[in-house]
Amino acid sequence: MKRYLIIFEKNELGHYGAYVLDLPGCVSFGDTLDEAKLNITEAIAFHIEGLKIENLPIPEANSTASMLQVAV
Repeated sequence: MKRYLIIFEKNELGHYGAYVLDLPGCVSFGDTLDEAKLNITEAIAFHIEGLKIENLPIPEANSTASMLQVAV
């Protein structure tokens, strides 16, 4: 089992986009954050299945994230 970093972005309409840095092209969206989480989970499974079918390597999960507090 691998753990991938997922980036969620909220747009001006309140919808969420999601993408996986270590799986180029693996993206999804949702009307809510919960829906985006469910959809990107399915997208990751679909993406990896496609890689297996094509006999391509499954990328390692190398990305990390951190939150920094910045004075503004």
